[in-house]
Amino acid sequence: MSNLKPETPAPNLSDAASLDAAADQAIAACGGDAREAVKALLIANEFLEREMEERVSRGYVRGVKHGRFNTYSG
Repeated sequence: MSNLKPETPAPNLSDAASLDAAADQAIAACGGDAREAVKALLIANEFLEREMEERVSRGYVRGVKHGRFNTYSG
């Protein structure tokens, strides 16, 4: 896979045109192969999820997994 670091700043993804530009940028970073771009984005997402889990307190995670924290669901 290609290097995922964009050469230009990340676009604002608040509108469809910006989202299309970001998708085009991801595909271009993977040599024009959309399937490789999807795989790269899935790997990046997994990495970010793991990084986020490491930053959350272990006690909080235990509580969530055991259902100790009940939130109002409407």
